[in-house]
Amino acid sequence: MIRTLATEILLFATPFALYAIFLWATKAGVVDVRSWPLSRIISLAIVALILVIGSFLYFSHYGGAPPGSTYIPAHLDEQGHFVPGTTR
Repeated sequence: MIRTLATEILLFATPFALYAIFLWATKAGVVDVRSWPLSRIISLAIVALILVIGSFLYFSHYGGAPPGSTYIPAHLDEQGHFVPGTTR
């Protein structure tokens, strides 16, 4: 669960970080208020939300086990050997 949360936070922050890198590369002033107008922040937030929603759709459709499969958790077999969890 923490990996999914971290992925979504990073995806949301990506457009803002890329814009800050762009401002730094063009020497426009990353911390200057004029470089971050409200319209730019709203457009970056919209792009960030599209990325997050797209990743939710991707993970829900392509993530996880295939339909009808059964997860067998990790266990010790009769000889005492560790057997990792599998999906059958």
